[in-house]
Amino acid sequence: MIQVDFEPSFERALKKMIRQNRLPENVFWERLELFMQNPYLPQLQTRKLSGKLKGLMAFSVGYSLRVVFYFVAPDKVVLIDIGTHDEVY
Repeated sequence: MIQVDFEPSFERALKKMIRQNRLPENVFWERLELFMQNPYLPQLQTRKLSGKLKGLMAFSVGYSLRVVFYFVAPDKVVLIDIGTHDEVY
């Protein structure tokens, strides 16, 4: 199972999205649980990023929301941002 840490900026962005009703809290936690079990499940659409975000990866939370993260060890990741495609890329 993957261990997950949150950057403070991620926590702020997540709280803001939940407060604005752009993301049901239970949906995020369900997706995160799936991610922790296997970060490469097809329904998560996990992918490497390029350009200015090279070295980072992202997975989908619902249709339009993405979580940007990076691996610090083979079994540990840090979540750094959440938002729509335009917000995080």
